[in-house]
Amino acid sequence: LILTMKANQKYFPLLDAQGKLTRHFLVVSNIAPDDASAVVQGNERVVRPRLADAKFFYDQDRKKTLAERVPGLAKVVYHGSLGSQGGRAERVRAIAHAIVNQLRTATVPFTVDAKDQFDVLDSKVQQAAQLAKADLLTDMVGEFPELQGIMGGYYARHEGLRDGVAIAIEDHYKPRFAGDSLPRNHTGTVVALADKLETLVGLFGIGQLPTGDKDPFALRRHALGVIRILLEKDLPLALPALIRDAAATFGELITDPSEALLSFMADRLAVSLREQGYSAQEVDAVLALQPERLTEVPRRLAAVRAFVALPEAASLAAANKRVGNILKKADTDVQPVVDAALFREPAEAALYEALQSVAPQAQAAFEQSDYTGSLQALAALKAPVDAFFDGVMVNAEEPALKANRLGLLATLHGAMNRVADLARLAA
Repeated sequence: LILTMKANQKYFPLLDAQGKLTRHFLVVSNIAPDDASAVVQGNERVVRPRLADAKFFYDQDRKKTLAERVPGLAKVVYHGSLGSQGGRAERVRAIAHAIVNQLRTATVPFTVDAKDQFDVLDSKVQQAAQLAKADLLTDMVGEFPELQGIMGGYYARHEGLRDGVAIAIEDHYKPRFAGDSLPRNHTGTVVALADKLETLVGLFGIGQLPTGDKDPFALRRHALGVIRILLEKDLPLALPALIRDAAATFGELITDPSEALLSFMADRLAVSLREQGYSAQEVDAVLALQPERLTEVPRRLAAVRAFVALPEAASLAAANKRVGNILKKADTDVQPVVDAALFREPAEAALYEALQSVAPQAQAAFEQSDYTGSLQALAALKAPVDAFFDGVMVNAEEPALKANRLGLLATLHGAMNRVADLARLAA
């Protein structure tokens, strides 16, 4: 009703204090008659058939269920290279099923209500995903494309579908724009995530990437939608696994888009994080390690910010960058293997002893997702690291000595870069 008044007639619908639509509306007229009743009556007369049309569409649409419309999606072209909306709906359904299974087996527990409720969630998700695109075939959405999803939710409620399924159908396009709300329940969250992943994976898989300011399929918006859902819903899902499972539903229709899509998602995430106030250095340090679960990113950023405030941070970041450069220039692939019997200088023995103490502390904190504690444990390495570079020649002439010192640096490098690439913090 609101859309009919606004889009067709340019009227202003009026809501009451509870946000409910009233029977009143406003019009703007460029004349000022002594008696406005004729203007009022004229506008009322014009809007009535518009509202009657909307009611007719609504009544006609409800003569068929959403499930009865699903077969017709096979005749609606989605994309020349990706088939019909029917095929797309089946892919969304398969991706949504894979997401539920990932949540079920996540290493970080995800609670529905109880662990055995995942079967119920999967059943709701399957139904919502199957019906989510059915309203594309309704008269109402044909007249008002902006209502896709919304009308599906109305019709699902009219049919008395299970609790949560109607909301999921309505919400599966969310977030539709920057700042939009997210899906309201678990079912809608899973289907919305599946729908966006299907779009991204399919179009990247056929090379339809955004270029410059051209993004006809709104892939940047879809990517940010995936990022927001994963982060704000705190879902313990690995992005590479999500993309892999989504790609599997396309079969031979696409080539593997994982590398390009992960890079694209990382770029979108970096922009979003910088807009939230994180520095470019902080963002680069965390994203350089390509954390698979995006829910870790905010905690790692907080840890990096706390680490940067330490007096030892600048020196350790610079040393880490130096270590990285030395290892890159090494003739062979350096393994973190150290033989204490080969130490010649007190400084290398002291660094090794410090690592024996600090590395387990940092690792234990890391495994508990205490990223701040993990990084702060590294502060104790500042003095022995500084002493090592002051008193030890890494590229010794003796091959065994050189290899052992490189192994020591590789051990140091591994211990220091679990939470973030600290070299990115160096000035």
